[in-house]
Amino acid sequence: ARRSLASPVVSGVLCPCGSPHGSAVESGSGGGGGNAGSSGRSLCEASEQDRRLRALFQKLDVNRDGALCIHDLAVGLGRLGLHRTELDLRKIVKAGDKDLDGQLDFEEFVHYLQDHEKKLRLVFKSLDKKNDGRIDAQEIVQSLRDLGVKISEQQAEKILKSMDKNGTMTIDWNEWRDYHLLHPVENIPEIILYWKHSTIFDVGENLTVPDEFTVEERQTGMWWRHLVAGGGAGAVSRTCTAPLDRLKVLMQVHASRSNNMCIIGGFTQMIREGGPRSLWRGNGINVLKIAPESAIKFMAYEQIKRFIGTDQEMLRIHERLLAGSLAGAIAQSSIYPMEVLKTRMALRKTGQYSGMLDCAKNILAKEGMAAFYKGYIPNMLGIIPYAGIDLAVYETLKNTWLQRYAVNSADPGVFVLLACGTISSTCGQLASYPLALVRTRMQAQASVEGAPEVTMRGLFKHILKTEGAFGLYRGLAPNFMKVIPAVSISYVVYENLKMTLGVDSR
Repeated sequence: ARRSLASPVVSGVLCPCGSPHGSAVESGSGGGGGNAGSSGRSLCEASEQDRRLRALFQKLDVNRDGALCIHDLAVGLGRLGLHRTELDLRKIVKAGDKDLDGQLDFEEFVHYLQDHEKKLRLVFKSLDKKNDGRIDAQEIVQSLRDLGVKISEQQAEKILKSMDKNGTMTIDWNEWRDYHLLHPVENIPEIILYWKHSTIFDVGENLTVPDEFTVEERQTGMWWRHLVAGGGAGAVSRTCTAPLDRLKVLMQVHASRSNNMCIIGGFTQMIREGGPRSLWRGNGINVLKIAPESAIKFMAYEQIKRFIGTDQEMLRIHERLLAGSLAGAIAQSSIYPMEVLKTRMALRKTGQYSGMLDCAKNILAKEGMAAFYKGYIPNMLGIIPYAGIDLAVYETLKNTWLQRYAVNSADPGVFVLLACGTISSTCGQLASYPLALVRTRMQAQASVEGAPEVTMRGLFKHILKTEGAFGLYRGLAPNFMKVIPAVSISYVVYENLKMTLGVDSR
């Protein structure tokens, strides 16, 4: 009864053809025939749409000041039979408020509605498995099962009844749109499902913000299968690109203006000194640290989420960045001695150490425990720019794709996913690379008794003075050369391991 007033008013804002603000709804997705919809769309004029939108805006603008505040929305929507919580109304204003004045003017209101309808339409089409322009209980059950959430058909029917105005026990596009139009939808699960990021991509640096897992995934143990698949993919990817990684470390530490090391020359030097097997020096410890780092990071991330105390299943971006960065710092602190060992093993000469344990004993005996935490500060400082820029670029690319190219589904396809992951990881690495180079040089510096201790600040000054800003980017070429193969290999292995471990894949 409450919603009976809402539909005529809300539908009155839209074009007579039933498509949101004149945006084309293809045949089979709008509840009407394709030809009728096409002819209807041709009658929609921009001025008529503007008039309808202004009519709704004026109905909601209770105090007639030309802007919608939270109070206006609460009263205006209440009069239309649409009752929203204060939290929902705050989300609506926050989502559309471009000039950050705490209210929506007409242009901001229109932009919010159009952007919101685009998301709603994507979700509607994703739920419409039969592609008949209607959603029934079975389609809701199947869609939620694909997302890792199991509900009964009776529960699905309850969801339907809340939106079904004509009693058919199915929902067409108009019913779906009218119900959700002025209701904030955040973290749409269908979009999250397709845009998993950090579990898939491994470029040798585990500084990305962890992925979210649904309650169902955590309860059924699917989360650890995802983590195992990601770890296995990382191990294969790092092993395949290990020669490039070792070359990067050598160039970071030894290259200078007087010792200009090129890629071919670097490989030739490594093979001449230790044979082809020497190309994989340091890879063993690099692979071994994946498991403890991933496990500690995941557990820390879950605990930090509880500490933040959010009431949402999925965190917002700034909360993810905070929780992910803290979890990364905890994980890195726990396994940092392995990072130092990896650098020393990659730089060792033939016969210098018999293995990882011998290297660790040697460092402990000659340099003490403090040597295992050399470069710790630049490493910690590098987490924020890496994780932050990686996440921000990935979210920006994701949203750009969804805005411009998503038509029938939120599924971007393999190539778009790989491209977005590669670009975001590359930007994250580029931003934090000077800190990574200083960290590696500090790790490589063997302590000599009585010699002055190398500091992060002193090393930065020395590099800038002797080599210029370019010196902070030594080894960048082999680092970028390994990104595309690393991402591609880790994705292929991840998908295959998921199937082997019994993780449902779409």
